[in-house]
Formats: sequence, structure tokens, C-alpha cells
Amino acid sequence: EVQLVESGGGLVQPGGSLRLSCVASGFPFSSYTMNWVRQAPGKGLEWVSGINSGGSRRNYADSVKGRFTISRDNPKNTLYLQLNSLKTEDTAMYYCAKDPLGVARGQGTQVTVSS
Repeated sequence: EVQLVESGGGLVQPGGSLRLSCVASGFPFSSYTMNWVRQAPGKGLEWVSGINSGGSRRNYADSVKGRFTISRDNPKNTLYLQLNSLKTEDTAMYYCAKDPLGVARGQGTQVTVSS
């Protein structure tokens, strides 16, 4: 059974930082491109970032480029997302996902950016 368990969300002020983690199990994590997607209140899922299986190629949505960094630790079956210079519009539920549409995703971790 595929499991993706996210953690690390919270309440942070604008300009602050958070580090999200996602522990994967039930599939060969090191063989898969992995993604982060998010869903803001009242909006659809938005792809945020992706990283290839070996970690050598990373892609970002324009809205987060230069502020967020995706990484992975294959021996630990863990995906990360470092969020810096957070803005109020980054407020969303963040999910790690096996696909960029977020069909196969975890339960999510809430990020709230507010003063």
C-alpha cells in the first residue's frame, strides 16, 4: 500500500521559513520522480515543484521559484520542501505526490502565513 505522510507545516509570519517533510512507503521511492502540490482555500490543486528520481533535476512553479527548494533523501525514503520568504498567498494545504496532478498524494500538512 502506497503511503505518503507529510509533516512540518504550521503558522508563520510573512517572510518566515518552514521545512516540510514527506516520508514514503509501499513503493520504490528512489525510482520515482516526486512532486509537491498545494491547495489554497477555495481553489484547486496547484503543482509547486518536482524532483527526478536521483535528485539531479528540479523544477518549480513560477510563483515559488527562488523561494522554495525541493530535495530528497532516497535512503530515508523522504522528500523535503524548504519554504523561504513566505507570503500570505502561500497559505495552503501542502501535499507530496507521486504525480504532478496530485492524484496519488498524502493527507497533507497545513501552511498558514499570517501576521
